[in-house]
Amino acid sequence: MEKTLEASESKYRLIAENTSDLIMVMDKDHSASYFSPSHELVLGYKGFELEGIELCMLIHPDDVWSFKSTIKKMFEDKESHSMEIRFKHKEGSWIELESRLRSVKGEEGTIKHIVIISRDISERKKAEEILLQSEKLSVVGELAAGVAHEIRNPLTTIKGFLQVYKRENHLIKFSDLLLSELERIETITSELLSLAKPQAVQLARTDIQELIEYTLEFLSPQTLLNNIEFIRNYEESTFPITCEKNQLKQVFLNILKNAIESMPSGGEIDISLRKEADDVCMISIKDQGCGIPEELLPRLGQPFYSLKEKGTGLGLMICHRIIKQHRGNITYKSRVNEGTLIEIRLPMTK
Repeated sequence: MEKTLEASESKYRLIAENTSDLIMVMDKDHSASYFSPSHELVLGYKGFELEGIELCMLIHPDDVWSFKSTIKKMFEDKESHSMEIRFKHKEGSWIELESRLRSVKGEEGTIKHIVIISRDISERKKAEEILLQSEKLSVVGELAAGVAHEIRNPLTTIKGFLQVYKRENHLIKFSDLLLSELERIETITSELLSLAKPQAVQLARTDIQELIEYTLEFLSPQTLLNNIEFIRNYEESTFPITCEKNQLKQVFLNILKNAIESMPSGGEIDISLRKEADDVCMISIKDQGCGIPEELLPRLGQPFYSLKEKGTGLGLMICHRIIKQHRGNITYKSRVNEGTLIEIRLPMTK
C-alpha cells in the first residue's frame, strides 16, 4: 500500500510540476499552500517568493471582489466555478488567466481546500481583439461602399446648382456656408470611398524628404493664416524608400492638418527625419497643441472614433492602413495641453 501511495504521489507530482497550466491550492483563509512551478514561467515568481502569500495580493484590484465572491459562494454551495482573473506578473504587468476553481472536501464533508487551475489566455485575447478589429473593418468597408455611392450623385447635383445660383444671385445669404458644408460632406464621402475601394498601388523609389516638403508647401497658406511655423530637422540629405507616393502624401497631409487644427492660437510643428538601425527611416511630427489623454491613445485609428467635434476618425484609420501596407508602423505619444508626437517608421530602400 505504501509503495502504491508513493507511486501515485510521484505520478501526480510529475504531472503538477511539468504542466504549463498554473495549479495552486488555496486554504479557507485565502492563503495558498501550494503553487506549481509553472508560476515562475508565467508570472515570474519563484516558489519561495509565493509561500504564505495571500492570493488577493496577486489579483488585479478590479477582480478581487469577483474572486472573493466566487470563493465565498463555493464554500456555501460546494460547486465548481470558472472565471477570468488578471494576475500580477513579478515585473508589474497584468496577465489574463482563465481559471477553473474546484472544491476539495474534508472528512466531515466541509470544504477544506480549493484547487485553482489556470491557463494564460493573453495571446488568445489579442487574437480575439485582432479578429474583432478585422470584422469592424469589413463592416465599415461594406457600409462605406454603399453609403458613399448613394450620397455622391445627389451631392454633385446640389453643389452644381448652388454654384450656378450663387453666380446669378451674388447677394444671397449663407451660400458660402452651404458650399462649405457640402464640401465637408464630399470630403467624408471621398474618405469612405478611399476606405472601401481597393486602390491600385504603383510602387516607386522615392525620397521621403521630397514628399514631406511637397506636403508642407501645399499647407503653407493654411499655416500663414493660423500663425504656425514648420521647424525642419533632417539628419541626412536623402531618405530613399519604395512607396506609392500619393498614398504617403495623404498620410502626411492628414497628420499635419490634425496638428494645425490642434493649435488654434498658433505655434511650431517640429518635423524630423533620421535613419535608425536596420535601414529604417523614422519620421517624427510634434505639435504644441491641446494634446490627447493617455487612455485614449490606443483608440486612435479606429473607425468612427475622433476627438474632433465633427470628425469621423476615417482619416487616421486610412493612415494606419497605408503605413501598414508599406510595412511600417505608426505610434503616438501625447500629454494634455503639451502637444502630441507622432512617429512613423518605414523601411528604407538600399
